[in-house]
Amino acid sequence: MERFTISLDDELARDFDAFIAARGHANRSEAVRDLIRARLEQERLQASGGHCVASLSYVYNHHARELTERLAGHQHAHHDLTVASLHVHLDHENCLECVVLSGPTAAVRELAGRLTAEPGVRHGALNLVSVEPSGRHTHVPFAPGREPHVHLKPRY
Repeated sequence: MERFTISLDDELARDFDAFIAARGHANRSEAVRDLIRARLEQERLQASGGHCVASLSYVYNHHARELTERLAGHQHAHHDLTVASLHVHLDHENCLECVVLSGPTAAVRELAGRLTAEPGVRHGALNLVSVEPSGRHTHVPFAPGREPHVHLKPRY
């Protein structure tokens, strides 16, 4: 592990310590590591041609004309990106849907944009994490019919 020293003015140090306390970090080093990871991840995802896993959440009015069918249609049309979804009834009109996506970052962003742009969808939020394939393999012991698969590993 590498060590480095930084200097902060008193006001910034106080604000940072308050941030650390509010977030529950054990110490400044842990907080700095989290901030660096988050910023590097943000930069990587902006420039990424790579792969990601993502959670997309949105609220929508299920009474909106054919909206439920259109949302399901987008997910079915991109079944290669759609891993799973969770549907929650919030009240008599509104539903929350959380969709787990995985695939090329640009394609995941495009699908998320299509889903959240549908008329009647509100409060859409996409959280992306860049990943790298960690090798194709099968688990031991090999079971007949089990296909080799790839695990996706977050970068940091």
